[in-house]
Amino acid sequence: MTKAIWLRASLAIEEIILSSKRVAILGAGPSGLAQLRAFEAARQSGREDLPEIICYEKQADIGGMWNYTWRTGLDKNGEPVHGSMYRYLWSNGPKECLEFADYSFDEHFGRAIPSYPPRAVLKDYIMGRIDQQAIKKYIRFECPVRWVEYDDDSKKFTVTVTNHKTNTQEVEEFDYVVVATGHFSTPNMPFFKGIDKFPGRVLHAHDFRDALEFENKDVLVVGSSYSAEDIASQCFKYGAQSITISYRSQPIGHTWPEGMEERPLVTHFEGNIAHFSDGSTKGFDAVIMCTGYLFHFPFLPDELRLITENCMYPNNLYKGVLFQPNPQLIYLGMHDQYYTFNKLDVQAWYARDIILGDKVLADAKTRQADIKIWRDRHDKLDGSDEQNIDFQADYILDLLALIDYPDFPVREQAELFKQWLRDKQENIMGYREKTYPSTITNTMATELPKPWLEIKDDSLESFMSLDFVEATVD
Repeated sequence: MTKAIWLRASLAIEEIILSSKRVAILGAGPSGLAQLRAFEAARQSGREDLPEIICYEKQADIGGMWNYTWRTGLDKNGEPVHGSMYRYLWSNGPKECLEFADYSFDEHFGRAIPSYPPRAVLKDYIMGRIDQQAIKKYIRFECPVRWVEYDDDSKKFTVTVTNHKTNTQEVEEFDYVVVATGHFSTPNMPFFKGIDKFPGRVLHAHDFRDALEFENKDVLVVGSSYSAEDIASQCFKYGAQSITISYRSQPIGHTWPEGMEERPLVTHFEGNIAHFSDGSTKGFDAVIMCTGYLFHFPFLPDELRLITENCMYPNNLYKGVLFQPNPQLIYLGMHDQYYTFNKLDVQAWYARDIILGDKVLADAKTRQADIKIWRDRHDKLDGSDEQNIDFQADYILDLLALIDYPDFPVREQAELFKQWLRDKQENIMGYREKTYPSTITNTMATELPKPWLEIKDDSLESFMSLDFVEATVD
């Protein structure tokens, strides 16, 4: 090869390298893994025009919120603990509503299992679909993102991270940034007069780890969300003496077992005595704030930061994914959720197609008009679970029509969500004993061999060794 030919070849290779897109994915939890898998699926289908991908993950492993840790506060690197997972969590929604369209529970476990598995079983299923060897090559672990900025001239992002493994700061440029950090890790901690002098334990749900801590104790749970409902139930299951749930506007409204009750919002504390807005009082050993989370993106400047509350359709996100002021910035999983894993897949597939250029990005005016349609619909929701479920189903179907992700029975799952709500209302402590057919394989879930309240060891090994009972069909 002559020197001239070699030089031209080198320049051509350099041009290809320089023109290749680069994508940063922030987080390797369910959202980030969905995005990684979307690209990996394209690679496995034979695509050769894929971008260079780097996924930055603050933790030492994949899984995000599904990684249980006993730690609270700061992790081993001095970073705020991301996860809010607690030891005895069970699915509080039917597994049939979160089943992957291309990977069933039947395929993973080789047999039917109950509709409400515990944390370790669900995580095993989630991880089972992932080719971890293929996925992990994209991920830099223990690398929290410090700052992201965008240059209008170069049309590129600069991402700065701390690599705790090498004790270095890394700065790299990207064409796209996918924010997949979730929004259930920064506690919304309220203040009540006198709480600073409460003599017992005060914590947020983010730091709740083990219900056994509250055995034989009188526990006040502040909030009326699903986390309040579930943490209160966990405390009851593992032996709390009493649980009082304090609500702001409306009670949860279940028929609670003896030892559990609801009262209106606490107004203030005097020592260990809580005063409620109805004039009643009660003494407590512990207070658990189940008061939600804040959208928190400290690594983003104002012009790139999503400003929203927890809702069914955040403003400024085209198709619920692309940041309207700068569609090279992508947010995954920012909606309030009924659908979870399958919804994240659909969002990630759409984002992938935009990045690859398989979908033409609409102009700003068209995007804004589409956002307005969804936001107008959102503003008319009455707040009921049923309306919210149908709204989210419509959103998923809208995205499904744009991508090649496998179709799945979105409407059937919506009806199953509504049945779940009825089952909870009927028996809040027994709804996890209900069974449903898979909307993917039609396999009927098996029944637990004894009541949920009596199954105290919910490890993967213990749960899968239970003698599940074939469900009876009415």
